[in-house]
Amino acid sequence: MTTPAKSGATLTKDAAPGEILLKVTGLQKHFPIKKGLLQRQVGAVRAVDGIDFEVRAGETLGVVGESGCGKSTMGRLITRLLEPTAGKVEFEGKDITHLGVGQMRPLRRDVQMIFQDPYSSLNPRHTIGTIVSAPFKLQGVEPEGGVKKEVQRLLSVVGLNPEHYNRYPHEFSGGQRQRIGIARALALNPKLVVADEPVSALDVSIQAQVVNLLDDLQAELGLTYVIIAHDLSVVRHVSDRIAVMYLGKIMELADRDQLYKSPMHPYTKALLSAVPVPDPSRKSAKSERILLKGDVPSPISPPSGCRFHTRCWKATQICTTTEPPLKELRPGQRVACHHPENFADQAPQDVVLLSAAKEAAEGVADAVLAESAATSAAVAAEVEATAAASADGAKDGAAEQK
Repeated sequence: MTTPAKSGATLTKDAAPGEILLKVTGLQKHFPIKKGLLQRQVGAVRAVDGIDFEVRAGETLGVVGESGCGKSTMGRLITRLLEPTAGKVEFEGKDITHLGVGQMRPLRRDVQMIFQDPYSSLNPRHTIGTIVSAPFKLQGVEPEGGVKKEVQRLLSVVGLNPEHYNRYPHEFSGGQRQRIGIARALALNPKLVVADEPVSALDVSIQAQVVNLLDDLQAELGLTYVIIAHDLSVVRHVSDRIAVMYLGKIMELADRDQLYKSPMHPYTKALLSAVPVPDPSRKSAKSERILLKGDVPSPISPPSGCRFHTRCWKATQICTTTEPPLKELRPGQRVACHHPENFADQAPQDVVLLSAAKEAAEGVADAVLAESAATSAAVAAEVEATAAASADGAKDGAAEQK
């Protein structure tokens, strides 16, 4: 017996806007490295190494970071295309971390993925109608009016001609193929859509069309997005909150405006400095670009302590020995750093820079270093003044009670 497809319904009707839809706790994925005739494990690639975050219904979480930091692996873990090594994934309060294929089948209707490459994600031997209608057949869903009518409606929703139903993928451009992938992801009215670099393989003009399409669909259908991307300007345009990843860890998680206005992790500051500013009047101005020294360490043997300390200009001895927790230093802004930007140090007793930090500082403009030091000192003084005022208030209160 087949169930009728929901058409034009609000996709997050089971979770009110603002409620937690997806919760990830301590998520890890280690890919084993095996050698020898007996294929013994000699190591592991720590692609995702313990991350925590939440996604609320109706919002968009952007995930950014350098290539190889584990963003795509994280996307495949929360959609359960990969089996986690450790940790927990909860969807609508239900633990889906280790569900089998049969148990995951009903949940596939609620969690869908848009893949990065619009060329390899579509079967070249199938027509567009077959590709977009596949979710209905796999889930045993019979839409109102029939499958063909519903597929043609989906094609029109994503800006394609319904008459293209019988065409093959090679007859479309990259942007059109990505729209086909979006139509396939929306076929079963999902609650959560994970978009793995949905515009990275497209021309700039086509990128804008696809980004605007995702925005319009979210406003119309109430979708919840996790968007993985390299382009920080794209992420700023579409996201409500942004998570910054480095070597399998989340370095900073904050609201969009807060993150771009005052980043607190040095790695976030370096990433944002690489975003080009489309202002001709600043063409001759001295560049404040932060050039990170060295390469990203191998995820097979990541550095001890803070993983960014080998390239950070603020690294001290504690950064090599103690991994900083992801703490909420400001309302809505969580940072994993012993010496955060624009804030009092979490490890104020440790002030001796490492030799690696001195070398890394050479790639940072003097104005940026001076501004960072001045702001951090001002914030530290403000924190001390507030603490002193609180202590005085407590003493006065105790004296009055006596």
